[in-house]
Amino acid sequence: MSKIKACKDCHRLVADSNVCPVCKSTNLTEYWRGFVSIIDPEKSEISKELNIEIPGKYAIRLSR
Repeated sequence: MSKIKACKDCHRLVADSNVCPVCKSTNLTEYWRGFVSIIDPEKSEISKELNIEIPGKYAIRLSR
């Protein structure tokens, strides 16, 4: 079982890959805490605050 990683560039959670599906970055970390699921970025106040434009799961806090 692989660990879920978070993209250091856009915070998208990534499973079973070493490339972020949103920004195509390989700058991933296993050290993250908390996540938010964005369903409708256009209507979500949280997605506006976090600058998220694509639905999905995103890490709230990254470390390292």
